[in-house]
Amino acid sequence: MSARPIRISGLRQAVLWDESSAGHVYAPDTDLVIEGGKIVFAGPASELPDMYAALPVDVDGRDLMAMPGLVDVHSHPATEPMSRGMFDELGSPGLFYSSLYEYMPVFRADATSKPDCARVAYSEMLLSGVTTIVDLSTPWAGWLDAATESGLRVCLGPMFRSAAWRTTNGYTVDYTWSEDGGQRSMDEALETVDAAQADASGRLSGMIVPAQIDTCSPEILKASFAAAEKRGLPWQTHAAQSIVEFQEITRRHGMTPVQWLDSLGVLSSRSIVGHAIFLDDHPSTPWHTKRDLDILVSRDAAVAHCATVFARRGYVLRDFGRYKRAGIRIGLGTDTYPHTILDDLRLTTYLGRVQEQTPEAVSTRDVFDAATCVGASLLGRDDIGRLKTGGPADLVLVDLSHPMMRPSIDPVRSLVFSADDRAIHSVYVAGRKVVEKGRVLTMDYEGATSRLVEEQARIVGSVAQRDRLGRSLETLVPPTFPTRR
Repeated sequence: MSARPIRISGLRQAVLWDESSAGHVYAPDTDLVIEGGKIVFAGPASELPDMYAALPVDVDGRDLMAMPGLVDVHSHPATEPMSRGMFDELGSPGLFYSSLYEYMPVFRADATSKPDCARVAYSEMLLSGVTTIVDLSTPWAGWLDAATESGLRVCLGPMFRSAAWRTTNGYTVDYTWSEDGGQRSMDEALETVDAAQADASGRLSGMIVPAQIDTCSPEILKASFAAAEKRGLPWQTHAAQSIVEFQEITRRHGMTPVQWLDSLGVLSSRSIVGHAIFLDDHPSTPWHTKRDLDILVSRDAAVAHCATVFARRGYVLRDFGRYKRAGIRIGLGTDTYPHTILDDLRLTTYLGRVQEQTPEAVSTRDVFDAATCVGASLLGRDDIGRLKTGGPADLVLVDLSHPMMRPSIDPVRSLVFSADDRAIHSVYVAGRKVVEKGRVLTMDYEGATSRLVEEQARIVGSVAQRDRLGRSLETLVPPTFPTRR
Protein backbone atom coordinates (compact mmCIF):
# COMPACT_ATOMS: atom_id res chain seq x y z
CA MET A 1 0.00 0.00 0.00
CA SER A 2 1.35 3.41 -0.91
CA ALA A 3 2.70 5.56 1.93
CA ARG A 4 0.98 8.58 0.42
CA PRO A 5 -2.43 9.04 -1.17
CA ILE A 6 -2.94 7.81 -4.74
CA ARG A 7 -4.64 10.21 -7.14
CA ILE A 8 -6.47 8.97 -10.24
CA SER A 9 -7.28 12.09 -12.22
CA GLY A 10 -9.76 12.97 -14.93
CA LEU A 11 -11.47 9.61 -15.39
CA ARG A 12 -13.54 9.75 -18.54
CA GLN A 13 -16.16 7.67 -16.76
CA ALA A 14 -16.73 6.19 -13.32
CA VAL A 15 -19.40 3.91 -11.90
CA LEU A 16 -20.02 5.41 -8.46
CA TRP A 17 -22.47 4.51 -5.72
CA ASP A 18 -25.32 6.93 -5.21
CA GLU A 19 -26.64 6.74 -1.64
CA SER A 20 -29.89 8.54 -2.44
CA SER A 21 -30.95 5.97 -5.05
CA ALA A 22 -29.03 3.06 -3.44
CA GLY A 23 -27.61 2.18 -6.83
CA HIS A 24 -24.75 2.67 -9.26
CA VAL A 25 -24.60 5.79 -11.40
CA TYR A 26 -22.32 6.97 -14.19
CA ALA A 27 -20.11 9.89 -13.17
CA PRO A 28 -18.01 11.33 -16.01
CA ASP A 29 -14.93 13.50 -15.39
CA THR A 30 -14.23 12.02 -11.98
CA ASP A 31 -11.16 12.09 -9.75
CA LEU A 32 -10.49 9.39 -7.18
CA VAL A 33 -8.13 9.67 -4.23
CA ILE A 34 -7.11 6.54 -2.32
CA GLU A 35 -5.54 6.63 1.11
CA GLY A 36 -5.12 3.95 3.75
CA GLY A 37 -6.87 1.39 1.56
CA LYS A 38 -10.02 3.51 1.26
CA ILE A 39 -11.49 5.96 -1.20
CA VAL A 40 -11.22 9.35 0.50
CA PHE A 41 -12.53 11.34 -2.47
CA ALA A 42 -14.70 10.48 -5.46
CA GLY A 43 -16.00 13.35 -7.53
CA PRO A 44 -15.15 16.13 -9.98
CA ALA A 45 -11.68 17.68 -9.80
CA SER A 46 -13.26 21.08 -9.12
CA GLU A 47 -14.42 19.76 -5.74
CA LEU A 48 -11.08 18.29 -4.66
CA PRO A 49 -10.02 19.52 -1.23
CA ASP A 50 -6.81 21.55 -1.34
CA MET A 51 -4.87 18.80 0.42
CA TYR A 52 -5.63 16.41 -2.45
CA ALA A 53 -5.57 18.92 -5.30
CA ALA A 54 -1.88 19.47 -4.58
CA LEU A 55 -1.07 15.79 -5.02
CA PRO A 56 0.79 14.63 -8.12
CA VAL A 57 -1.30 12.62 -10.55
CA ASP A 58 -0.52 8.90 -10.30
CA VAL A 59 -2.94 7.71 -13.00
CA ASP A 60 -4.14 9.76 -15.95
CA GLY A 61 -7.75 8.67 -16.35
CA ARG A 62 -8.63 10.35 -19.65
CA ASP A 63 -9.05 6.96 -21.42
CA LEU A 64 -10.20 4.98 -18.39
CA MET A 65 -13.40 4.03 -16.57
CA ALA A 66 -13.35 3.16 -12.88
CA MET A 67 -15.88 0.63 -11.63
CA PRO A 68 -16.26 -1.41 -8.44
CA GLY A 69 -14.40 -4.68 -8.15
CA LEU A 70 -16.60 -7.68 -8.89
CA VAL A 71 -17.75 -10.21 -6.30
CA ASP A 72 -17.59 -13.95 -7.15
CA VAL A 73 -19.84 -15.73 -4.63
CA HIS A 74 -19.20 -19.34 -5.68
CA SER A 75 -15.90 -20.78 -6.89
CA HIS A 76 -13.68 -23.85 -6.49
CA PRO A 77 -10.17 -22.55 -7.18
CA ALA A 78 -8.21 -25.49 -5.75
CA THR A 79 -9.67 -28.04 -8.16
CA GLU A 80 -11.43 -26.63 -11.22
CA PRO A 81 -8.43 -25.49 -13.31
CA MET A 82 -7.27 -29.11 -13.40
CA SER A 83 -10.35 -30.04 -15.45
CA ARG A 84 -9.69 -27.65 -18.31
CA GLY A 85 -10.09 -29.35 -21.67
CA MET A 86 -11.71 -32.43 -20.15
CA PHE A 87 -15.17 -31.55 -18.84
CA ASP A 88 -16.37 -29.46 -21.77
CA GLU A 89 -18.27 -32.39 -23.30
CA LEU A 90 -18.10 -34.98 -20.51
CA GLY A 91 -21.09 -36.18 -18.50
CA SER A 92 -22.73 -39.43 -17.43
CA PRO A 93 -25.79 -40.18 -19.63
CA GLY A 94 -27.27 -42.42 -16.93
CA LEU A 95 -26.94 -39.61 -14.38
CA PHE A 96 -28.60 -36.92 -16.49
CA TYR A 97 -25.23 -35.86 -17.92
CA SER A 98 -23.88 -34.67 -14.59
CA SER A 99 -20.12 -35.06 -14.23
CA LEU A 100 -20.21 -34.91 -10.43
CA TYR A 101 -20.46 -38.54 -9.52
CA GLU A 102 -18.52 -40.54 -12.09
CA TYR A 103 -15.89 -38.22 -13.58
CA MET A 104 -14.91 -35.58 -11.05
CA PRO A 105 -13.29 -38.16 -8.73
CA VAL A 106 -11.33 -39.52 -11.70
CA PHE A 107 -9.81 -36.16 -12.66
CA ARG A 108 -9.72 -34.50 -9.24
CA ALA A 109 -6.73 -32.31 -8.36
CA ASP A 110 -4.67 -33.77 -5.52
CA ALA A 111 -2.71 -32.20 -2.66
CA THR A 112 0.32 -31.58 -4.87
CA SER A 113 -1.59 -29.72 -7.55
CA LYS A 114 -4.00 -27.68 -5.43
CA PRO A 115 -1.65 -24.74 -4.76
CA ASP A 116 -1.06 -24.19 -8.47
CA CYS A 117 -4.74 -24.73 -9.28
CA ALA A 118 -5.65 -22.05 -6.75
CA ARG A 119 -3.07 -19.58 -8.04
CA VAL A 120 -4.22 -20.07 -11.62
CA ALA A 121 -7.87 -19.53 -10.64
CA TYR A 122 -7.08 -16.55 -8.40
CA SER A 123 -5.11 -14.95 -11.23
CA GLU A 124 -7.92 -15.47 -13.75
CA MET A 125 -10.36 -13.85 -11.33
CA LEU A 126 -8.14 -10.82 -10.82
CA LEU A 127 -7.60 -10.43 -14.55
CA SER A 128 -11.37 -10.36 -15.10
CA GLY A 129 -11.95 -7.63 -12.52
CA VAL A 130 -12.85 -9.73 -9.48
CA THR A 131 -11.68 -8.35 -6.14
CA THR A 132 -13.70 -10.52 -3.71
CA ILE A 133 -14.24 -14.27 -3.95
CA VAL A 134 -15.91 -17.05 -2.03
CA ASP A 135 -13.47 -19.97 -2.21
CA LEU A 136 -15.28 -23.26 -1.61
CA SER A 137 -12.57 -25.90 -1.16
CA THR A 138 -11.77 -28.82 1.06
CA PRO A 139 -8.99 -27.55 3.36
CA TRP A 140 -5.46 -27.92 1.98
CA ALA A 141 -2.00 -27.10 3.31
CA GLY A 142 -1.02 -23.50 2.60
CA TRP A 143 -4.54 -22.35 1.70
CA LEU A 144 -4.56 -19.24 3.89
CA ASP A 145 -1.05 -18.29 2.75
CA ALA A 146 -2.03 -18.55 -0.94
CA ALA A 147 -5.24 -16.59 -0.34
CA THR A 148 -3.28 -13.83 1.39
CA GLU A 149 -0.62 -13.83 -1.32
CA SER A 150 -3.24 -13.39 -4.05
CA GLY A 151 -4.16 -9.87 -2.94
CA LEU A 152 -7.84 -10.71 -3.27
CA ARG A 153 -10.45 -10.47 -0.59
CA VAL A 154 -11.05 -14.17 0.01
CA CYS A 155 -13.98 -15.57 1.95
CA LEU A 156 -12.81 -19.08 2.78
CA GLY A 157 -15.56 -21.70 2.78
CA PRO A 158 -13.93 -24.97 3.86
CA MET A 159 -16.33 -27.71 2.79
CA PHE A 160 -17.22 -30.68 4.99
CA ARG A 161 -19.72 -33.50 4.72
CA SER A 162 -21.10 -36.62 6.37
CA ALA A 163 -20.86 -38.95 3.39
CA ALA A 164 -18.91 -39.55 0.19
CA TRP A 165 -20.68 -40.36 -3.07
CA ARG A 166 -19.72 -42.70 -5.91
CA THR A 167 -21.25 -44.63 -8.75
CA THR A 168 -20.27 -48.17 -9.62
CA ASN A 169 -22.50 -48.53 -12.65
CA GLY A 170 -22.97 -45.06 -14.14
CA TYR A 171 -26.69 -44.80 -13.37
CA THR A 172 -27.08 -44.96 -9.57
CA VAL A 173 -25.23 -43.10 -6.82
CA ASP A 174 -24.20 -44.71 -3.54
CA TYR A 175 -23.39 -42.82 -0.33
CA THR A 176 -20.86 -44.00 2.25
CA TRP A 177 -21.58 -42.38 5.60
CA SER A 178 -18.83 -41.59 8.10
CA GLU A 179 -19.10 -43.03 11.60
CA ASP A 180 -19.11 -39.61 13.28
CA GLY A 181 -21.56 -38.10 10.80
CA GLY A 182 -18.99 -35.58 9.60
CA GLN A 183 -18.43 -33.93 12.97
CA ARG A 184 -14.64 -34.08 12.82
CA SER A 185 -14.51 -32.62 9.32
CA MET A 186 -16.85 -29.83 10.43
CA ASP A 187 -14.66 -29.10 13.45
CA GLU A 188 -11.58 -28.87 11.21
CA ALA A 189 -13.46 -26.58 8.84
CA LEU A 190 -14.49 -24.30 11.68
CA GLU A 191 -10.85 -24.03 12.76
CA THR A 192 -9.98 -22.84 9.26
CA VAL A 193 -12.86 -20.36 9.29
CA ASP A 194 -11.76 -18.96 12.65
CA ALA A 195 -8.18 -18.63 11.41
CA ALA A 196 -9.38 -16.74 8.32
CA GLN A 197 -11.46 -14.41 10.46
CA ALA A 198 -8.40 -13.64 12.60
CA ASP A 199 -6.01 -13.10 9.67
CA ALA A 200 -3.90 -9.99 10.06
CA SER A 201 -4.29 -8.85 6.44
CA GLY A 202 -7.94 -7.93 6.98
CA ARG A 203 -8.77 -9.40 3.56
CA LEU A 204 -9.66 -12.93 4.66
CA SER A 205 -12.99 -13.95 6.11
CA GLY A 206 -14.96 -17.14 6.57
CA MET A 207 -18.16 -18.89 5.54
CA ILE A 208 -19.73 -22.07 6.92
CA VAL A 209 -20.18 -24.60 4.10
CA PRO A 210 -21.69 -28.06 4.51
CA ALA A 211 -20.71 -29.32 1.09
CA GLN A 212 -23.85 -30.78 -0.48
CA ILE A 213 -27.36 -31.29 0.79
CA ASP A 214 -27.32 -34.99 -0.12
CA THR A 215 -23.95 -35.70 1.55
CA CYS A 216 -24.79 -33.99 4.85
CA SER A 217 -26.88 -35.43 7.65
CA PRO A 218 -29.71 -33.34 9.08
CA GLU A 219 -27.70 -33.07 12.30
CA ILE A 220 -24.63 -31.62 10.59
CA LEU A 221 -26.72 -29.21 8.52
CA LYS A 222 -28.42 -27.86 11.64
CA ALA A 223 -25.22 -27.79 13.68
CA SER A 224 -23.35 -25.94 10.94
CA PHE A 225 -26.14 -23.38 10.62
CA ALA A 226 -26.02 -22.82 14.39
CA ALA A 227 -22.25 -22.31 14.10
CA ALA A 228 -22.82 -19.72 11.38
CA GLU A 229 -25.38 -17.90 13.52
CA LYS A 230 -23.06 -17.94 16.53
CA ARG A 231 -20.22 -16.43 14.49
CA GLY A 232 -22.43 -14.06 12.50
CA LEU A 233 -21.21 -15.58 9.23
CA PRO A 234 -22.91 -16.53 5.95
CA TRP A 235 -23.81 -20.18 5.35
CA GLN A 236 -23.82 -21.88 1.95
CA THR A 237 -24.51 -25.37 0.65
CA HIS A 238 -24.95 -26.95 -2.77
CA ALA A 239 -28.63 -27.75 -3.18
CA ALA A 240 -30.99 -28.29 -6.12
CA GLN A 241 -27.83 -28.64 -8.20
CA SER A 242 -28.58 -31.90 -10.00
CA ILE A 243 -31.49 -34.10 -10.98
CA VAL A 244 -29.80 -36.99 -9.16
CA GLU A 245 -29.75 -34.98 -5.94
CA PHE A 246 -33.39 -33.86 -6.39
CA GLN A 247 -34.51 -37.46 -6.79
CA GLU A 248 -32.36 -38.64 -3.87
CA ILE A 249 -33.78 -36.07 -1.46
CA THR A 250 -37.38 -36.68 -2.52
CA ARG A 251 -36.77 -40.43 -2.11
CA ARG A 252 -35.33 -39.99 1.37
CA HIS A 253 -37.67 -37.33 2.73
CA GLY A 254 -40.69 -37.04 0.45
CA MET A 255 -39.95 -33.39 -0.17
CA THR A 256 -37.74 -31.31 -2.44
CA PRO A 257 -34.23 -30.15 -1.50
CA VAL A 258 -35.47 -26.61 -0.83
CA GLN A 259 -38.38 -27.88 1.26
CA TRP A 260 -36.08 -30.16 3.25
CA LEU A 261 -33.68 -27.32 4.02
CA ASP A 262 -36.67 -25.27 5.15
CA SER A 263 -37.92 -28.07 7.37
CA LEU A 264 -34.52 -28.11 9.10
CA GLY A 265 -34.69 -24.40 9.82
CA VAL A 266 -31.53 -23.54 7.90
CA LEU A 267 -32.95 -21.03 5.43
CA SER A 268 -32.62 -17.38 6.39
CA SER A 269 -31.05 -14.15 5.21
CA ARG A 270 -27.62 -15.62 5.97
CA SER A 271 -28.27 -18.69 3.79
CA ILE A 272 -26.94 -19.05 0.25
CA VAL A 273 -28.22 -21.92 -1.86
CA GLY A 274 -25.52 -22.91 -4.29
CA HIS A 275 -27.21 -23.18 -7.72
CA ALA A 276 -30.90 -23.73 -6.77
CA ILE A 277 -31.68 -24.69 -10.34
CA PHE A 278 -33.80 -27.81 -9.90
CA LEU A 279 -36.79 -26.45 -8.03
CA ASP A 280 -40.16 -28.19 -7.92
CA ASP A 281 -41.35 -26.30 -11.00
CA HIS A 282 -38.29 -26.95 -13.17
CA PRO A 283 -39.21 -28.97 -16.30
CA SER A 284 -36.49 -31.53 -15.50
CA THR A 285 -37.80 -32.18 -11.99
CA PRO A 286 -41.60 -32.05 -12.10
CA TRP A 287 -43.03 -32.41 -8.61
CA HIS A 288 -46.52 -32.23 -7.23
CA THR A 289 -45.78 -29.04 -5.29
CA LYS A 290 -44.92 -25.65 -6.72
CA ARG A 291 -43.67 -23.94 -3.56
CA ASP A 292 -39.86 -23.84 -3.73
CA LEU A 293 -39.48 -20.36 -5.17
CA ASP A 294 -41.96 -18.94 -2.64
CA ILE A 295 -40.08 -20.62 0.21
CA LEU A 296 -36.78 -19.04 -0.84
CA VAL A 297 -38.47 -15.65 -1.05
CA SER A 298 -40.21 -15.97 2.33
CA ARG A 299 -36.96 -16.92 4.08
CA ASP A 300 -34.92 -14.23 2.27
CA ALA A 301 -32.49 -16.98 1.27
CA ALA A 302 -30.09 -16.03 -1.52
CA VAL A 303 -28.94 -17.96 -4.58
CA ALA A 304 -25.42 -18.32 -5.97
CA HIS A 305 -25.92 -18.62 -9.73
CA CYS A 306 -23.20 -20.04 -11.98
CA ALA A 307 -24.38 -20.06 -15.58
CA THR A 308 -21.38 -21.58 -17.35
CA VAL A 309 -21.05 -24.86 -15.50
CA PHE A 310 -24.70 -25.78 -16.11
CA ALA A 311 -24.90 -24.53 -19.68
CA ARG A 312 -21.96 -26.82 -20.35
CA ARG A 313 -24.17 -29.75 -19.31
CA GLY A 314 -27.25 -28.50 -21.16
CA TYR A 315 -29.17 -27.05 -18.19
CA VAL A 316 -30.22 -23.54 -17.20
CA LEU A 317 -31.70 -21.71 -14.25
CA ARG A 318 -35.35 -20.97 -15.16
CA ASP A 319 -34.65 -18.16 -14.97
CA PHE A 320 -32.64 -15.23 -13.63
CA GLY A 321 -35.34 -12.67 -14.40
CA ARG A 322 -38.06 -14.74 -12.75
CA TYR A 323 -36.03 -15.27 -9.57
CA LYS A 324 -35.12 -11.60 -9.39
CA ARG A 325 -38.70 -10.40 -9.92
CA ALA A 326 -39.80 -12.75 -7.16
CA GLY A 327 -37.46 -10.90 -4.80
CA ILE A 328 -34.60 -13.36 -4.50
CA ARG A 329 -31.10 -11.95 -4.07
CA ILE A 330 -28.93 -13.59 -6.73
CA GLY A 331 -25.16 -13.37 -6.71
CA LEU A 332 -22.98 -14.66 -9.53
CA GLY A 333 -20.14 -17.16 -9.34
CA THR A 334 -17.74 -18.75 -11.76
CA ASP A 335 -17.74 -22.22 -10.17
CA THR A 336 -15.72 -23.78 -12.97
CA TYR A 337 -13.00 -22.88 -15.43
CA PRO A 338 -12.42 -20.35 -16.83
CA HIS A 339 -12.66 -18.16 -13.76
CA THR A 340 -13.57 -15.11 -15.83
CA ILE A 341 -16.74 -13.78 -14.31
CA LEU A 342 -17.54 -11.36 -17.14
CA ASP A 343 -18.31 -14.46 -19.23
CA ASP A 344 -20.94 -15.39 -16.65
CA LEU A 345 -22.49 -11.93 -16.71
CA ARG A 346 -22.94 -12.16 -20.46
CA LEU A 347 -24.16 -15.77 -20.48
CA THR A 348 -26.59 -15.14 -17.62
CA THR A 349 -28.09 -12.26 -19.58
CA TYR A 350 -28.44 -14.19 -22.81
CA LEU A 351 -29.88 -17.35 -21.24
CA GLY A 352 -32.46 -15.36 -19.30
CA ARG A 353 -33.52 -13.52 -22.44
CA VAL A 354 -33.73 -16.71 -24.51
CA GLN A 355 -36.04 -18.35 -22.00
CA GLU A 356 -38.38 -15.38 -21.74
CA GLN A 357 -37.95 -14.56 -25.43
CA THR A 358 -37.39 -10.89 -24.81
CA PRO A 359 -34.34 -8.66 -24.32
CA GLU A 360 -36.22 -7.02 -21.46
CA ALA A 361 -36.01 -10.15 -19.29
CA VAL A 362 -32.51 -9.48 -17.95
CA SER A 363 -30.72 -6.15 -18.18
CA THR A 364 -27.04 -5.26 -18.02
CA ARG A 365 -27.78 -3.51 -14.75
CA ASP A 366 -29.35 -6.68 -13.34
CA VAL A 367 -26.24 -8.79 -13.85
CA PHE A 368 -23.82 -5.99 -12.94
CA ASP A 369 -25.65 -5.52 -9.64
CA ALA A 370 -25.59 -9.29 -9.09
CA ALA A 371 -21.80 -9.26 -9.44
CA THR A 372 -21.32 -6.18 -7.25
CA CYS A 373 -23.69 -4.83 -4.61
CA VAL A 374 -26.06 -7.81 -4.51
CA GLY A 375 -23.20 -10.29 -4.36
CA ALA A 376 -21.72 -8.26 -1.52
CA SER A 377 -25.01 -8.47 0.37
CA LEU A 378 -24.79 -12.26 0.31
CA LEU A 379 -21.59 -11.90 2.33
CA GLY A 380 -23.20 -9.49 4.75
CA ARG A 381 -21.21 -6.58 3.31
CA ASP A 382 -22.60 -3.15 2.46
CA ASP A 383 -19.23 -1.55 1.72
CA ILE A 384 -17.71 -3.62 -1.09
CA GLY A 385 -19.18 -3.99 -4.59
CA ARG A 386 -19.57 -0.22 -4.86
CA LEU A 387 -17.35 2.84 -5.21
CA LYS A 388 -18.04 5.57 -2.68
CA THR A 389 -16.17 8.00 -0.49
CA GLY A 390 -15.21 6.23 2.71
CA GLY A 391 -15.51 2.77 1.19
CA PRO A 392 -12.76 0.24 0.47
CA ALA A 393 -10.63 1.02 -2.57
CA ASP A 394 -11.55 -2.16 -4.43
CA LEU A 395 -11.77 -0.94 -8.00
CA VAL A 396 -11.19 -1.83 -11.61
CA LEU A 397 -9.87 0.50 -14.31
CA VAL A 398 -11.20 -0.31 -17.77
CA ASP A 399 -9.35 0.82 -20.91
CA LEU A 400 -11.92 2.77 -22.93
CA SER A 401 -9.43 3.15 -25.78
CA HIS A 402 -9.31 -0.61 -26.35
CA PRO A 403 -10.63 -1.31 -29.87
CA MET A 404 -13.26 -3.71 -28.54
CA MET A 405 -14.60 -0.96 -26.27
CA ARG A 406 -15.04 1.46 -29.17
CA PRO A 407 -17.33 3.05 -30.08
CA SER A 408 -18.86 2.99 -26.63
CA ILE A 409 -22.14 4.73 -25.97
CA ASP A 410 -22.46 2.73 -22.75
CA PRO A 411 -19.10 1.48 -21.42
CA VAL A 412 -20.41 -1.18 -19.01
CA ARG A 413 -22.46 -2.74 -21.80
CA SER A 414 -19.42 -2.65 -24.08
CA LEU A 415 -17.34 -4.38 -21.39
CA VAL A 416 -19.89 -7.14 -20.74
CA PHE A 417 -21.03 -7.82 -24.30
CA SER A 418 -18.01 -6.93 -26.42
CA ALA A 419 -14.64 -6.50 -24.77
CA ASP A 420 -14.80 -8.89 -21.82
CA ASP A 421 -11.61 -9.05 -19.72
CA ARG A 422 -9.47 -7.88 -22.65
CA ALA A 423 -10.22 -4.28 -21.66
CA ILE A 424 -9.32 -4.66 -17.97
CA HIS A 425 -6.43 -2.24 -17.44
CA SER A 426 -5.72 -2.30 -13.70
CA VAL A 427 -7.22 -3.74 -10.54
CA TYR A 428 -6.85 -2.48 -6.98
CA VAL A 429 -7.80 -4.24 -3.76
CA ALA A 430 -7.77 -2.15 -0.58
CA GLY A 431 -5.81 0.46 -2.50
CA ARG A 432 -3.08 -1.94 -3.57
CA LYS A 433 -2.55 -2.43 -7.29
CA VAL A 434 -2.79 -6.17 -8.01
CA VAL A 435 -3.19 -6.14 -11.81
CA GLU A 436 -1.57 -3.81 -14.31
CA LYS A 437 -2.06 -3.97 -18.08
CA GLY A 438 -3.02 -7.63 -18.14
CA ARG A 439 -0.35 -8.77 -15.69
CA VAL A 440 -0.99 -10.15 -12.21
CA LEU A 441 1.36 -8.43 -9.76
CA THR A 442 0.85 -10.63 -6.71
CA MET A 443 1.40 -14.17 -8.01
CA ASP A 444 3.41 -16.04 -10.63
CA TYR A 445 0.47 -16.80 -12.92
CA GLU A 446 2.63 -18.04 -15.79
CA GLY A 447 4.70 -20.28 -13.52
CA ALA A 448 1.64 -21.78 -11.86
CA THR A 449 0.11 -22.44 -15.28
CA SER A 450 3.26 -24.14 -16.54
CA ARG A 451 3.40 -26.39 -13.49
CA LEU A 452 -0.30 -27.18 -13.83
CA VAL A 453 0.32 -28.51 -17.34
CA GLU A 454 2.75 -31.03 -15.87
CA GLU A 455 0.43 -31.85 -12.97
CA GLN A 456 -2.51 -32.46 -15.28
CA ALA A 457 -0.38 -34.80 -17.38
CA ARG A 458 0.56 -36.69 -14.21
CA ILE A 459 -3.05 -37.03 -13.07
CA VAL A 460 -4.52 -38.02 -16.43
CA GLY A 461 -1.72 -40.57 -16.81
CA SER A 462 -3.33 -42.64 -14.06
CA VAL A 463 -6.97 -42.10 -15.03
CA ALA A 464 -7.52 -45.76 -15.88
CA GLN A 465 -6.62 -46.75 -12.31
CA ARG A 466 -9.42 -44.60 -10.88
CA ASP A 467 -12.10 -45.03 -13.52
CA ARG A 468 -14.74 -47.64 -12.65
CA LEU A 469 -14.26 -49.37 -16.03
CA GLY A 470 -10.53 -48.79 -16.37
CA ARG A 471 -11.03 -46.51 -19.37
CA SER A 472 -8.17 -44.47 -20.80
CA LEU A 473 -8.15 -40.70 -21.17
CA GLU A 474 -8.70 -41.02 -24.94
CA THR A 475 -11.77 -43.16 -24.34
CA LEU A 476 -13.23 -40.86 -21.69
CA VAL A 477 -12.37 -37.63 -23.46
CA PRO A 478 -12.02 -38.24 -27.19
CA PRO A 479 -10.09 -35.47 -28.97
CA THR A 480 -11.99 -32.92 -31.04
CA PHE A 481 -10.18 -34.14 -34.18
CA PRO A 482 -8.30 -37.33 -34.97
CA THR A 483 -4.52 -37.04 -35.08
CA ARG A 484 -2.92 -37.55 -38.46
CA ARG A 485 -0.36 -40.33 -38.25
